[in-house]
Amino acid sequence: MKRYRAEIEGIVQGVGFRPFIYSLAVKFSLTGFVKNTAGGVYVEVQGEESACKAFFDEVITSAPEQANINNISISEISIKQESEFVIQTSISGEHNTLISPDIAVCDDCLRDVFDPKNRRYGYAFTNCTNCGPRFSIIEDIPYDRANTTMREFVQCESCQSEYDDPHNRRFHAQPNACEVCGPALRYSNGETGNSALQSAISDIKAGKIVAIKGLGGYHLCCDAFNDNAVTELRERKNREEKPFAVMVKDISTAERYCYINNSEKALLTSSKKPIVLLKKRNRNMFQAASPNNSRLGVMLPYTPLHALIMQHFDCLVMTSANISDSPMFFEESPELFRIADGVLSHNRNIKRRVDDSVMTVVNNTPHFFRRARGYAPVPINIDCDKEILALGAQQKNTFCVTKQQKAFLSSHIGELDDIDTIQQYISEISSFCHLFGIKPEMVACDMHPDYFSTDYARTFDLDVLQVQHHYAHFASVLAENAVKENAIGFIFDGTGYGTDKTIWGGEMLFGQVNSAKRAGHLRRFPLLGGEAAIKQPWRIGLALLQIAFGGDMSSYFPEHEGEAKILLSACEKGINSPLTSSMGRLFDGIAAIIGLRTECSYEGQAAIELEQIIADEAIDSNYSFEIAYENDNMIFDWISLVRAVVADIKAGISKGNIAKKFHNVCVDLVVNAAKIARERYYTSAVALSGGVFMNEYLLKHCQYRLQANGFNCYVNVKVPANDGGISYGQAAVAANYEKDFELCVLRSREE
Repeated sequence: MKRYRAEIEGIVQGVGFRPFIYSLAVKFSLTGFVKNTAGGVYVEVQGEESACKAFFDEVITSAPEQANINNISISEISIKQESEFVIQTSISGEHNTLISPDIAVCDDCLRDVFDPKNRRYGYAFTNCTNCGPRFSIIEDIPYDRANTTMREFVQCESCQSEYDDPHNRRFHAQPNACEVCGPALRYSNGETGNSALQSAISDIKAGKIVAIKGLGGYHLCCDAFNDNAVTELRERKNREEKPFAVMVKDISTAERYCYINNSEKALLTSSKKPIVLLKKRNRNMFQAASPNNSRLGVMLPYTPLHALIMQHFDCLVMTSANISDSPMFFEESPELFRIADGVLSHNRNIKRRVDDSVMTVVNNTPHFFRRARGYAPVPINIDCDKEILALGAQQKNTFCVTKQQKAFLSSHIGELDDIDTIQQYISEISSFCHLFGIKPEMVACDMHPDYFSTDYARTFDLDVLQVQHHYAHFASVLAENAVKENAIGFIFDGTGYGTDKTIWGGEMLFGQVNSAKRAGHLRRFPLLGGEAAIKQPWRIGLALLQIAFGGDMSSYFPEHEGEAKILLSACEKGINSPLTSSMGRLFDGIAAIIGLRTECSYEGQAAIELEQIIADEAIDSNYSFEIAYENDNMIFDWISLVRAVVADIKAGISKGNIAKKFHNVCVDLVVNAAKIARERYYTSAVALSGGVFMNEYLLKHCQYRLQANGFNCYVNVKVPANDGGISYGQAAVAANYEKDFELCVLRSREE
């Protein structure tokens, strides 16, 4: 007879772990107990030594699907007199446990919802230990009902019986409830329960816009096939052309509208249920929801409420309930009622906003556009013994906190340019630090002097490490792939504040997580009229043409000729024409020059459309970048490229083939520059990051060509390559900080 104690760390709360432990103990005839702690799960078992060994073997090999054991510490202790195994009351203490993300409804619960003989038939809040809300409802740890927004719902006798029954899959399921005792639906017309649901469905069928409260906030919903309704939704959201995501009834419905490979199917049907960007079977489908776009963001129902609604529709627009790029609503507000014709709500409070994750699959590997529901706050490994707060970027913001070799990346926050987003940002930082028991020793932020996060960093009585934007991208790749050697980094994006006070974005870096330097960049060009050029790519095209050909190129865009003359004159005088080396802006400029997109209504629109018009996959000709040198840095000169593009336009070459040749030359640039850098720096490690590498064609072909030329190619997989991964990179730099250098400067708290 032996007795052992075990401390189990990881994602072991809110995933059915204690019921799993209980069942195993009963299986092996062991006595003892299990309980949640602030550090994870604590277990004591007593019985035959062989049974105890078999018990712990199965704990490790057969844990619940959503569990993630990071560490298990087992030690022998003294025998006790007891006769059973029990689940004890949780205890609090220092916060060291991990928190489960929100999990999509499981198949077992869906069967309950659609079984007329089941007591949960038609109940929109059905869940069990294997599914349901987690992160969006938790207020404190341990993860017990009293520490969630479910505490106000007292379980009825039937639910309590399930909760107490170790053989029931709802054993200690904290959000457990039913129609008698749990949350209830209500519609803005005053109806409740099933009547509320039917009224909302009727309004959607009638072409109305309905707001639906989900796990982490409200969606705005309408019939995806009703162009008038979708157009009206665009008007109300102030979202002119940016694609909407859609929710489809099931995977077979998705396959009717989109091409889906095995990797995409696995992602769509996983317990995370993210939005997955899929290729339409017909580009002209869903033009109102996804105009001028060959891709469609698709997700499957991930709550019982969604599943009940989708029984009546094939495809619904399901987009975050907000205005433009402001945060989505997660509480009822007068503004929500002004946008929607009806609001389908419920009385289960949401503790924090959690938006939908957005992903794509490249080379059979999932990549994040946005990391949120289903994934946050699952930690990412990081080489860090410090407790650090990294504040992220201005756009696509996330923040990151670190503790004990783990990086906790926040859910997608958004753009830090309005008071609501900023308030959410500050509140979530405080919440993360509390939930994970983190007291930051250092703050990391961007170098941009006008970012809110830069100002906010100074409010802490801590040393502040300012990390150059593209260095943070570079470090994010190296850190998540645990690359210790020197590497060459190609960091391509739209905007990042450079150490020379110009706007960077087409950068080649060299170094490691703890030290790097700028080794090359795109030839600079002016942004005519400043930031306005981002939404008016013709201005970028004009600047490129003016440099490439000289003379007066203002007539190239005849509809803007008068304004072009003024902009060029201002540029000659050095007025409002900041210099940039941005690859993202180069994509925009080429799109404008070929007449594809001269005005943009959302970020990246011109570059996205440039990728999507690639016509002939068989074409292998391209343009060329000249590689020159300036102070030992490579300069990627695009002048001959722009001249060749204009020559092709005059020769009648299609826009699609020009776009393909342009993409090919960008791939060539990466490979050729990497070859030169390999000879210079004696390394074959290459890192690719930045928003431009969200371009599937560019990423796929760069990976293939680099590997074919003997390089080890590393990319972002665990965090987004866009600015959503910046905070993780900042944290990695801060964790390994040794001394100041050009791309990294420490501001002491005394300054």
